[in-house]
Amino acid sequence: MLPLTKRFSVPGRYVACGATRLLYSTGAPSSNNSIGFIGLGQMGFNMARHLRSKSKAPFVVYDLNRHAMEQFCAEGGKDVGMASSPAELASRTSVIVTVLPESAHVKEAYLGESGIIRGLRQGNLCIDSSTIDTSVSIDVSRQIIAAGARAVDAPISGGIMGAKAATLTFMVGSQTDGDFEQARAHLLLMGKNVVRCGDLGAGQAAKICNNLLLAISMIGTAEAMNLGMRLGLDPKVLASIVNTSSGRCWSSDTANPVPEVIATAPSTNNYNDGFKSRLMLKDLGLVSNAAKDSKTPLMLGALAENIYRHLSNDTAMAEKDFSVVYQWLAGKKP
Repeated sequence: MLPLTKRFSVPGRYVACGATRLLYSTGAPSSNNSIGFIGLGQMGFNMARHLRSKSKAPFVVYDLNRHAMEQFCAEGGKDVGMASSPAELASRTSVIVTVLPESAHVKEAYLGESGIIRGLRQGNLCIDSSTIDTSVSIDVSRQIIAAGARAVDAPISGGIMGAKAATLTFMVGSQTDGDFEQARAHLLLMGKNVVRCGDLGAGQAAKICNNLLLAISMIGTAEAMNLGMRLGLDPKVLASIVNTSSGRCWSSDTANPVPEVIATAPSTNNYNDGFKSRLMLKDLGLVSNAAKDSKTPLMLGALAENIYRHLSNDTAMAEKDFSVVYQWLAGKKP
């Protein structure tokens, strides 16, 4: 572990961004309520936007994509700054939120050579909203805590639509009630449901169980819609029946995989701006790992993983929302 007395510092490197210009200053936000955000992808950018605007706190961002940082700063004005590394961001903030794609990215952002752990201050709160291996999440959290800070895992459900509307659900694992309550105050600025699932790693466990069911239900919805249409049913009529009957589910009433059935669904936008199929495959891999570790049989889960593996062999479909499985089952191209 790195003792806090040897934490990272970078004098004069803070970059504050105004709407039309960059201002370079040695005075980084360092007040007790300052917030850092790492990961400005499709989910993270929208989450950070709500967190910044509603918290009214000094805000620092970091992403490997400099353009994403500059775009965020241009929106945020003088109270938003860019850090040169996760370590610098940690040294200048009190609350840190991360939203990253995979376990390796989280390990690098927190424990790497320029990682968060090298810039931690006493009592920093780290909130990781990535979806990663439960074992990796627990290990990273324990190292943060051993370094004198606090950590919670808080993966997300609700997709890009939920991130834009601030209606996300956060599943939280925390060491103490106090850590959960402090994290909850920030998470409610980005979502509407925040649930403590248990100790460290419990949030990740809940998330992969949710996504296991989500993948299965999307495949089932796609199969049912494909069958009904081949039997001559109008897709909107079939969806209206399902959505007022026992087959109703999120995959049918909110993200229906057939284009034009739900106006706001990714399928209606050529399967863009959603949860990519390759990321669903990644999550199903996490499910598979957890099932092996816990000696839990997976029947439909294994089949769902196999379907998304085959689907993701098509590089175009791999980058589309996971509801594109309808097109794959129907033998079509989006």
